[in-house]
Amino acid sequence: MSRHLDVSRAFWPAIAIAGSLLLTAQPVFAGECPADKVKPNAQQMVDYKPVGVTDTTLGAIDLGKQPAHIEGRELRFRKLTIAPGGIVPWHSHDDRPALIFVQQGEIVEYASNCIDPIVHKAGDIRPEVFGTSHWWKNLGKETVILYVGDVRKDPRDHNM
Repeated sequence: MSRHLDVSRAFWPAIAIAGSLLLTAQPVFAGECPADKVKPNAQQMVDYKPVGVTDTTLGAIDLGKQPAHIEGRELRFRKLTIAPGGIVPWHSHDDRPALIFVQQGEIVEYASNCIDPIVHKAGDIRPEVFGTSHWWKNLGKETVILYVGDVRKDPRDHNM
């Protein structure tokens, strides 16, 4: 029994080092651009129209009427369904932060600040913030379902 304790004591420094590395590591989201592929203006704007996309608003809250008093902003929750071959056209998140959850399927993002396309799979969450402009395409054979929470300023902004 003491032999087991001696062996486990030998591993404590390694466990402590591994734990400290985990605590200092930056969070990584699944399906994000690798650090060595991030580059401003890596992808240029394209003028594709929406193809095979259904955008349904499931709910919205006027944030000016809430205790936070964020006048002129709306918290919106949507469901996007993208058929195989479908395209979500180029749009910017400079004034509309969002979180996207991939509920079903696999979709490719072409981001303005990433040299390579970014693949998003079911279960991934993609933060979209200032500096993010992009378009998405469903290259697979399965319909993709995305759930999107965003903070919209202009109610006439119908960007996906």
